[in-house]
Amino acid sequence: MAADSPIQYRLVTRYSAVSPEAADENQRRVEGVFVELAETKPDNVSYIVLRLADDSFMHLSFHGHGHDDFNPIAGLASFKHFGDDHASRREGGVNQQEAKLVGAYITSIA
Repeated sequence: MAADSPIQYRLVTRYSAVSPEAADENQRRVEGVFVELAETKPDNVSYIVLRLADDSFMHLSFHGHGHDDFNPIAGLASFKHFGDDHASRREGGVNQQEAKLVGAYITSIA
């Protein structure tokens, strides 16, 4: 994150896939988002997506822009593709909440 882009808010989003095949498709589409992020390199957002053992997903995003400002993740063509028919690939709704950072220690993520 750029030094001139302080974190404005953090979002945690969780949902469950309807089947292992749907989870695989979610993963493929999310991987496409990361490819596009690597190409566009926005400096006001950090994004982590975890696939849990039960085929549910957790998205963690740290935003250096305001609520009403352009969101570089949501503006990606790959993220729009991820959202296409998302309801058919998930069980139930999406739980999305703002979160406060209590602490972080990160050496590397791979």
